[in-house]
This record gives sequence, C-alpha cells and structure tokens, in this order.
Amino acid sequence: MRLHMYQVDAFTDKLFHGNPAAVCPLDRWIPAELMQKIAMENNLAETAFYVPGPERHEIRWFTPAVEVDLCGHATLASAFVLFNFGGFQGSVAEFDSRSGLLSVRRDGDLLTLDFPADSPSAVDAPELLVRALGAQPLEAYKGKTDYLLVFGEQREIEAMTPDFGSLAKVHARGIIVTAPGKEVDFVSRFFAPEVGVSEDPVTGSAHTTLTPYWSKRLVKTNLTAMQLSKRPGMALVQTCGRSRQNQRARPRLPGRLDRSGVSRIFRPSGMTDTRFKHPGEIVPRRSEGLRRSKRHTPRRRAAPAAHHRTERRRHEHRR
Repeated sequence: MRLHMYQVDAFTDKLFHGNPAAVCPLDRWIPAELMQKIAMENNLAETAFYVPGPERHEIRWFTPAVEVDLCGHATLASAFVLFNFGGFQGSVAEFDSRSGLLSVRRDGDLLTLDFPADSPSAVDAPELLVRALGAQPLEAYKGKTDYLLVFGEQREIEAMTPDFGSLAKVHARGIIVTAPGKEVDFVSRFFAPEVGVSEDPVTGSAHTTLTPYWSKRLVKTNLTAMQLSKRPGMALVQTCGRSRQNQRARPRLPGRLDRSGVSRIFRPSGMTDTRFKHPGEIVPRRSEGLRRSKRHTPRRRAAPAAHHRTERRRHEHRR
C-alpha cells in the first residue's frame, strides 16, 4: 500500500509562513487507527485525508492526538492539492465532513473557504483558564468548541506565555485570545493543548468564531485579521451568515514554490520513503542509494587490508 502525501503552507504566500498541513489523498477510506498513526508521525497541527467523489469529496482531519470535527487550514490545503495536483477542473471544491458541507472556491490563485459561522455566547472565564494564560480578559465567550477571550491591546496578545500544562486541563478544543490590531482589524492566537497542539500557527476554524464577534463590534462585514504565532498569517474575512475566509496557499518545498510536492510513501511495515518530486526530474529513492553504497563498500575496504598483509610478509622475509 502506497499513500502519497503533500505538505502545504496555508494562509500565506511566503515560504515558511502560515500554517503547514499534511494532505493525504485516498482512493478509499483506510482504518482510522492508521490515519491517526500517520498524523502522529507527521507531527503537524493537522493531517487531512480526503476521498474524491463524483460531485463532492469526503474529508477528515487528525491532530497528532485525536480526530477533530473541523479544520480550516487543512481544508484549504486539501483544496489546493485537488486544484493543482488532483486533476480537479472545477472552480468550487465541495467537501462532506463531520461539520456538514464545506466549500472552497478558486479565483486565480486566491482560495475562499466558506464555513458556517459560530456565534459565541458570553460566559465567565474559568479561574483555571485565567491562571493558565497569566492574563485577565476584558470579555469571555464560549462557542461550540472553543473559548474566546478578548483583551484590550495587541501587545497583550503578543506577550502572552501560557502555562500549557494547566491550559490542557481546561475542557475545550481550543482557547482563542484576541484584541484590536495595530495594522489590521483584529489579531489573535490559538492554543489547543487538550487536542495535542500547544499553539496553532493560523487557525481557519477559529475565525468562524472571531468573525461574527468582530463584525458585530466593528459594524463591518469585511475585515482584515492576523494570527500572531511564530509563523504568522493574514486572513481576509467576511460575514454573511457564514464565515468566509479568503487566503492564498503555497506548497512548502526547498527552492521551489510552483507545481512541486513532497511525496511520502507509507508502507504497512511502518517504514517510510520520502523524496522530492519536481516536474521533469527523477530523483532516486533513498533505498536505491543505500543499495549502491553497500555494493561499493567491500571494494573500498579490500585495498587497505591487502596492503597490510603485503607489508607483513616483507617484514617476515627480512627477518
């Protein structure tokens, strides 16, 4: 069994920015246990698996620890793979998921996610959550799966250093912290230690909660956003009953950004063989290189051994 996999940086047009996701196209579903092991091996925030259909595609997402109900950046990455490597000719890719129907529209190199909006309700921030963040929010809300904590200034979001051990004890998929931005409408960060991700670089699903809040507060339907992780990413969001996120995505590869992919071949034994694939370029597998090395090794070692025996015989003759 061979499963090809791509790694795509979503929510960015720069190399080594945005949120990396692994995407694994399948012909048919494989056991969930195997998908979880592959996600754990990848050790990225999310690995997406999809099975193409005649009209819609089925999609599932796994963190290194658990399967999740919704993931924006891995959906964006999956659509990118479909459009650029999967032979999909349409302008809208539709996915059936645990969270219902999701769609990604292609307009040139701009991809638009159309996700259901999640309007949070006001709550009292749990004391454990406040202690774990080391900061007191001005407002606290709870959406379907995440807490949303609002602060006064961008610098508070930038300076935050959570206690992830304590934060993992808070019963929520994720913790969103947000504030007005200096150069954008709002900034945010996303922590999700309970599902195995201390901090997610750029979180598409978090913006389904952020967008309704900031749209109502700023009385705007189109907003600009930035997620302030070590791999920052920008988002253009729009609310219209559903939360739309417009973003670019580029595959991450050393030296190339266009029409290239990383292919990992997973074998049932658990061994992997990774190689870079570029258009028109054939790269030998690592295993072939190892076999060549083994064939040459005995010949390189034979000469010094023969030379040693010759010198010994000469010494004995002189005695």
